[in-house]
Amino acid sequence: MMHQQRSEPHLSPSSDTEDIVAILAPRLAYFAGVARTEHVTRAAQEMQVPQSTLSRAMVRLEHDLGVDLFARRGRTVSLTPAGRTFLASVERALAEIERAADEVRADADPATGKVAFGFLHTMGSETVPGLIRAFRVDHPRVRFSLVQNYGEAMIERLRSGELDLCLTSPVPDAPDLVARRLDEQKLRLVVPADHRLASRRRIRLAEAADETFVTLEPGYGLRRITDDLCQQAGFRPRVAFEGEEAETLRGLVAAGLGVALLPPPAVPRPGVVELTVTAPRAAREIGVAWLDGHPDTPPVVAFKRFLLSRRGNLLPN
Repeated sequence: MMHQQRSEPHLSPSSDTEDIVAILAPRLAYFAGVARTEHVTRAAQEMQVPQSTLSRAMVRLEHDLGVDLFARRGRTVSLTPAGRTFLASVERALAEIERAADEVRADADPATGKVAFGFLHTMGSETVPGLIRAFRVDHPRVRFSLVQNYGEAMIERLRSGELDLCLTSPVPDAPDLVARRLDEQKLRLVVPADHRLASRRRIRLAEAADETFVTLEPGYGLRRITDDLCQQAGFRPRVAFEGEEAETLRGLVAAGLGVALLPPPAVPRPGVVELTVTAPRAAREIGVAWLDGHPDTPPVVAFKRFLLSRRGNLLPN
């Protein structure tokens, strides 16, 4: 039996990829089933679809491609060379779809699913490990994808769907986000151990107006808070160094390169003295944020509920 390439295919070589996928995708599983059994009736029985539906789908698939995929002998069919080439790619595509479906189902599983959780660098050494340890007492098999970043970058990843939740500061105020204040963290003025102010325990921030500051880069929440507090104290800080990580700044202070407003360290660092700021009130709010209207999987719901239950008791003592 001769099989000629069909004329006037429904899909032209210039057809958009989206058009091709939309037309062909629903028929690929049918095609693989018929190719596997080489019998339309048996394939229809296995897939639990009417035989007429399956036959029409194969005819339309060949019409849309403009190529014969099957050589037909009654209800028995065999693949043409074009059909074998097409089947190899279809089986890979269907296997990848099945793998992706298994993955998203696993991520949503209440007991073993995954939470994509973002947090500030300063939360990474002690706060977040402690939170996850406490959460997993009741949810021992929930998995986490953890992202450390600065606030604005995490908000963008929330919006893109890469994160489910994030701990950030300041607490964001945006119409597309839901944010809840969880705790407050005092900031200290960190000075070198041999600094003129190192013998003090408390200080008004205005007393540091002539100092050189080391700060996080613009765009970081702590940088914005530092600039705001200095403005409240009546001066604009002279910034000598900008960095991306609080402990790096603490190291710069220890080296005598400036002073910094920082949250308490997880472990005391030699070479610096940390002073309580009495005025203005130096603190930052820590909150959790998520995308408004975004559907949550069961593990995300559970972790969100856990974080909200830690309001006022989020940070280690």
